[in-house]
Amino acid sequence: MRNPKEQEIAGTRPVKLTSSVRWALAALSLSMLMPSLDTSIANAGLPTLALGLNASFQEAQWIILAYLLAITTLIVSVGRLGDIVGRRRLLLFGIGVFTAASLLCGIAGSIWLLIGARAAQGLGAAIMLALTVAMVGETVPKERTGSAMGLLGTMSAIGTTLGPSLGGVLIAGIGWRWIFLVNVPLGLLNLLLAYRFLPADNVAARLPRSVGFDYKGTAFLAATLAAYALAMTIGRGQFGPLNVALLVAAGIGLGAFILVEMRAASPLIRFAMFRNSGLSSGLVMSTLVSTVMMATLVVGPFYLSQGLRLETALVGVALSAGPLVAALTGVPAGRIVDRFGARRITIIGLIGIASGSTVISIMPAGLGVAGYVLPIVFVTASYALFQAANNTAIVTGIGPEQRGVVSGMLSLSRNLGLVTGASVMGAVFAFASATSDITKASPEAITGGMHITFAAAAVLIFAAIAIAIGGPAISRSGIRNIGARMAADTN
Repeated sequence: MRNPKEQEIAGTRPVKLTSSVRWALAALSLSMLMPSLDTSIANAGLPTLALGLNASFQEAQWIILAYLLAITTLIVSVGRLGDIVGRRRLLLFGIGVFTAASLLCGIAGSIWLLIGARAAQGLGAAIMLALTVAMVGETVPKERTGSAMGLLGTMSAIGTTLGPSLGGVLIAGIGWRWIFLVNVPLGLLNLLLAYRFLPADNVAARLPRSVGFDYKGTAFLAATLAAYALAMTIGRGQFGPLNVALLVAAGIGLGAFILVEMRAASPLIRFAMFRNSGLSSGLVMSTLVSTVMMATLVVGPFYLSQGLRLETALVGVALSAGPLVAALTGVPAGRIVDRFGARRITIIGLIGIASGSTVISIMPAGLGVAGYVLPIVFVTASYALFQAANNTAIVTGIGPEQRGVVSGMLSLSRNLGLVTGASVMGAVFAFASATSDITKASPEAITGGMHITFAAAAVLIFAAIAIAIGGPAISRSGIRNIGARMAADTN
């Protein structure tokens, strides 16, 4: 049964958006598109970058890793900072940092200068990703929140999908520097639109200045997340002693972070927030679904190229089907959420992902490309429904004074799911294929590994379905009360 908020939304006639709101949404869309684009635009050009800067491939990998680490470690902290200083002001700063860092990437003369500029770019991206979602609640009417979330999901999918192909075209046509310099005109346009059309910060909704910023907690959280992200990404799929040591360090860092937060006068994350089981459920489901979606990126290329023996060009075409569907279904998914309510569509989206994953896990190789692509398309469309619904439930269910930090946590949950999925689902695939070198596995081994990996993915999504059905909706009053206590504690 729908909660009253969803009944209200579902029964409301569509609200027309004013011209200024549409331009504000254009600014938020660019703020989502640009960092998503740069997540993948450099991947295809790593060999060219290494050659052009006289660097080893291992050094060139840090061009990608520095960007992802900066986003992962900072995204919660910048969300909280936006709650204190004002989200519009901080978003403008983030767009400026991202644009300036892109220019520095494009003119870098050494590998380490490029890596440093990419880290700065990641700082700007963290601000943009965290605050773009948070500002939806201040920009569009409540009745259109789902549509706005669907639009941002579309921009994210377009950026991720377009990155590798656009990067390849730019490198082949005018050189590798333009994979970064292309952000400069986009960034300037984004700055102009955001400055002109985004609503002014609501001073009353900010956390009091006396609350302050938790620098010690921020440092411990950043170190913990960095250790975890490194443990999940280094080693090219081999989980060795360094990975174990980094995981241990992450565990110790998490314990230290909790102790620091319990003693802090103005903690970065107030753990009482997680007593709201609706919010906690939404974040856990986001992590589980992101972990599973990464399986399609990890397993798909190997299955199509080695299991089905497709040529490289056809593999690329087949892999583009899922992201293309996500880009096309994002906005309609948001409208469906507005019409039928976030909780119901969350469950429907999860059931779709679980069903598609189950079909893939039992699909015979004899069905060929269609037997893989059609279920993936279904999974991806269902993911668009889930993402729009879950994001809407979280953002509309929290008080304005907490939107920044909670939106940062939502982005963090997705990012942690992606890095975990790349490692864990990749390890499951390699283990299930029963080979030490996946590139030399037989088609039969690859197919068997793919079946087991997606069976594991289905289990994770069924766990998410249980959470969605058993958990209550997010209580806005509960989180508002937490925000009020935060302010009261400092007075």
